[in-house]
Amino acid sequence: MTNTKLNVLFKKMQKDDKKEVLEFHVQGNELPNTQELVGLAGSIVILNVEESDAGTFNAEFVSVQKDSKKTTLKFNIKGDSDEKVIKLYPHAGRSVTLFMEPSQMSVDDFYEEDEHEGIEYKINKDGTANVSPNQMSIDDVDQEEKSEVQEEPDKNEDDNDDPFAANLNDDDLLD
Repeated sequence: MTNTKLNVLFKKMQKDDKKEVLEFHVQGNELPNTQELVGLAGSIVILNVEESDAGTFNAEFVSVQKDSKKTTLKFNIKGDSDEKVIKLYPHAGRSVTLFMEPSQMSVDDFYEEDEHEGIEYKINKDGTANVSPNQMSIDDVDQEEKSEVQEEPDKNEDDNDDPFAANLNDDDLLD
């Protein structure tokens, strides 16, 4: 599916703690690319509200609901797009032109970015990940452990862990 252009009523914006919910209504029975839109539901899409300065942004296409009067399109936007979302507020409640195209991002990737507390990485378009060259690897951990073991002083069998034990030599015994 290529870029889809829809004339819609920007019905509402609703914010919760982690996401912004956008709802658009397509008036009437005519909906271009109906099958393709239904196929996109549940995936990540790239949205652009033409009349706003928000530009393009990724959104989860939550659902398509159709009744006799309208078709409702619902989207979730993550909180990391706050600057773009603010630019959408003046257009809520108005008729706008909505551009939508599929994204290569998966729903898991879309939500994982917020919850990931591990190492920083970037996912390439081919699906491979790039991590910082300064990131420690498991091989580095093994080398560090080996060097720590080598730096520890060797314990002799004569060493006694008793702090009250005296180190006596033969001369001390003769006195």
